[in-house]
Amino acid sequence: MSDNPDISIVVPAHNEAGNVAALAAEIAAALEGRSYEMIFVDDKSTDGTQAELVAAKAEFPALRVLSHRKNAGQSKSVRNGILAARGIIIGTLDGDGQNPPADLPLLIDALSRADAPERLKLVGGRRANRQDSAWKKFASRFGNSVRKTLLRDDADDTGCGLKAFYREAYLRLPYFDHQHRFLPALMKREGYICEFRDVGHRQRGAGKSKYTNFGRLFASLSDMLGVMWLNSRSRDSGGADEV
Repeated sequence: MSDNPDISIVVPAHNEAGNVAALAAEIAAALEGRSYEMIFVDDKSTDGTQAELVAAKAEFPALRVLSHRKNAGQSKSVRNGILAARGIIIGTLDGDGQNPPADLPLLIDALSRADAPERLKLVGGRRANRQDSAWKKFASRFGNSVRKTLLRDDADDTGCGLKAFYREAYLRLPYFDHQHRFLPALMKREGYICEFRDVGHRQRGAGKSKYTNFGRLFASLSDMLGVMWLNSRSRDSGGADEV
C-alpha cells in the first residue's frame, strides 16, 4: 500500500457484520493494479462489524478501519473517512454490499478522463434494475423527483452510494447531517459540474436496512429546505485570478 495513494475508497458501515469483509475483498479485486486505499468507518456498531474489519486487515494491506466512539450517522462517517483519506480521488459506496464495487472503475475513469470538462468534480452512480421492494423504489422515485425539481441538481438518484469525486472539491462544501444525499446540489452550488453513469444494484447479503421510507422522507424534506436556503445565499465570482 502506498503512503500517497491516488484513490481513497470510503465505506460507512453500521451493523454490517457478514457484509464488510466480502465488500473489502470485492473492492480489492475491482481496483487491482491501481494506487488506492480503502477506509471503512464503523459507526459504533453493536454487532461484529468492527471485529470483522480488523481481521480483514491481515488479508488486505490497503484496508484502514476508523471506529466512531459514538454513533453519528452516515454523513459523518463519510466525512471522517474523507478527512482521513490520502487520495486525490474519493470513491464512496454503502457498507451493506448493495453497490457492486466492480462499478467503481467506471466512475473513477469517467471523472479523471483526459477530455473531462475542467470543472467536472463528481460522477455519481444511477442505480439500474434496483433490487428493492416496489414500495421502496416508489418512495425513492418520488423523493428524487421532488428534490430534482426543487434543487435543480440534474441528479436522478442521489440515494446511490456509488460516487467518485475530488477530495479538494468535497472539502469546499458546507457540512451538515445527511449531507451525503445532496452532494450533486452542493457541488453545483460551488460552480462544479456533475455527471452520472448507470451502475448495478443487488440485494443485501446480511443484516437489515437502517432507514424507513417515511423516516428518510421527513428528514429529506427538512434538509431540502436547508439546501434551498444555502443555494439562495450563494454568489458566483466566476473564479479568481492571481494578479
